[in-house]
Amino acid sequence: MPVATNEASTAERILDVAEGLVQVRGFNGFSYAHVAGELGITKASLHYHFPGKGELGEALIERYATRFADALGAIDRDALDALAKLHAYAELYSGVLRGDRMCLCGMLAAEYETLPEAMGAAIVRFFDANEAWLAGVLDAGRDDGSLAFAGKSSDAAQTILAGLEGAMLVARPYHAPERFEVAADRLLGTFAAPSGAPNRLR
Repeated sequence: MPVATNEASTAERILDVAEGLVQVRGFNGFSYAHVAGELGITKASLHYHFPGKGELGEALIERYATRFADALGAIDRDALDALAKLHAYAELYSGVLRGDRMCLCGMLAAEYETLPEAMGAAIVRFFDANEAWLAGVLDAGRDDGSLAFAGKSSDAAQTILAGLEGAMLVARPYHAPERFEVAADRLLGTFAAPSGAPNRLR
């Protein structure tokens, strides 16, 4: 058991370092040598846990998607209304940006054409899951009168996801999370019904 525990701990440390590198440099901007050097282990140890970089990438996306799903579950439990849920969702992105990082899957999407097929499919699943959650929140908000928008909730969900990812990208070179927060507040404000609550992102 101690050996298994140590191996699991090493794998998590590898994922932690690789995730940070992807969120700052992108997937093509680091090698196993970068990870091994930061952890003080051999590249052979890395290959033991993740035989190839593609397997490492898949594991990164799976873990990130699981954590994100947990965060959405927490929003569902804690937020009082649909508009509050949308702002709590945007806060997930803002928190990443304040840590001088980008959304993992947003960074990977920029490199989509150069990634292994399995990684590309995992990225699409991540975005699909986010759009489905957003669409559910939008439907609930339109039903209870707290949100107002034209057309299908799935189209509105795509607009929100694309808007937040894009706002992160543009805010990044300025090192100014507040640029993202202003853009997110304006975007989400367009979905509030006339009697909706004021913005909650900041």
